[in-house]
Amino acid sequence: MTVAAKKRKLTDEGGAVFDRELDDLPQELRWREWMGRIEAVLFASATPVSRDDLVRLVGQGVSVEMLIEDVQGELVGRPYELAQTAGGWMFRTRTQFADAIKAAADLGDQSLAFTEIEMGVLCAIAYHQPIDRAGLKDIFGKEVSRDLLARLRFKDLIASGPRSPRPGAPHTFVTTATFLVTFDLQSLRDLPELEFHRK
Repeated sequence: MTVAAKKRKLTDEGGAVFDRELDDLPQELRWREWMGRIEAVLFASATPVSRDDLVRLVGQGVSVEMLIEDVQGELVGRPYELAQTAGGWMFRTRTQFADAIKAAADLGDQSLAFTEIEMGVLCAIAYHQPIDRAGLKDIFGKEVSRDLLARLRFKDLIASGPRSPRPGAPHTFVTTATFLVTFDLQSLRDLPELEFHRK
């Protein structure tokens, strides 16, 4: 039985078949369909979509990277782009439209707005992770409140890391994949180098 016949048989029997190969379509239409699938899945996802997930949408031996490049080519001049980020690809608005987005603040979720101290603690965790509350106190010269850490955890920007070797083995904090996406980093290696100014 041919592959096409097997697909027809499964469909006739009520089985759901996802046709990745699209052998019944001409090559040009097949490529366009694969591009459309990738764009639709990325559009529907609020988080980055991994390469492995995208591979499941297309035929065997098809280059996901080439499909992504073609989708990116079609987005030239649009106010959003398809960007590679931590964990895969995702749609995001272009930076030149940031002011327009801020002007329409009621359209967006403002939960990721930071106070100065929240940003400071988040940076300290990012650069010194895994770090516990005592380590943060050493940096800031005062206790960092549990409420502040809970807010950063609620925003999914930090998570619990390994236990500290300090007495009592307190929990440490590390940044998350959401942190990387929020700050447009592919990995922690992309954090800007810190410049220390001596007084």
